[in-house]
Amino acid sequence: MAELRFGVVSESVREGRAWLDYARQIEDAGIDVLLIRDHFSAGAFGQQLAPFTALASAAAVTTRLRVGTIVLSNDFRHPALVAHEAASLHLVSGGRFELGLGAGWYQPEYDAAGIGFDPAGQRIGRLEESLGIIRGLLSGTTVRHSGTWYRVDGLDLDVLPAPRSSPRLLIGAGGPRMLRLAARHADVVGLLPAPIRNSQDSDDPADRLPPAFDAKLAVLREAAGGP
Repeated sequence: MAELRFGVVSESVREGRAWLDYARQIEDAGIDVLLIRDHFSAGAFGQQLAPFTALASAAAVTTRLRVGTIVLSNDFRHPALVAHEAASLHLVSGGRFELGLGAGWYQPEYDAAGIGFDPAGQRIGRLEESLGIIRGLLSGTTVRHSGTWYRVDGLDLDVLPAPRSSPRLLIGAGGPRMLRLAARHADVVGLLPAPIRNSQDSDDPADRLPPAFDAKLAVLREAAGGP
């Protein structure tokens, strides 16, 4: 059995030293990882800090605590920028950053920011393209990609020293297509109770029961080609 870890998802804003003290308290309590969502509208989960800034400051005042995103919305940033931010935070934290990514779901936030909210299939396809670019850049290779959503022509992360390690990759997934994508790309899969298509979706209680969980695990195992 894999090692059991405990995490805290922060969904509140603390100012100045209070945020730093909070990170230390989490570490002192024996928690393994501090996680932050990725929303700039309080309508989703309330007020919260921007993830990379908050996590970098938390990592700076702790020594053991891992920090991560749960999860970045792929549509909010170009994959080259995500890779640079992720590699930088992983480097300055001493290898304690975990990169969580998802396809995005909260349409009111998209609308308020003027970001196009495409159908789920297009958002998932864009995430898959993005993952290929991010993984290539984090691995230290030069990326050349010409796809439906992104074009990258000979980019690498030569702005950072090499060699360097890559952060663990988490993907949030609930539906079969996202689960298969996560099985191919992720080190960790965040299982959602149901596919999130838009902000109006509501949970089906049956999707939280063991049979639904087992069905998701079966999709993951089949797609990953393992037990």
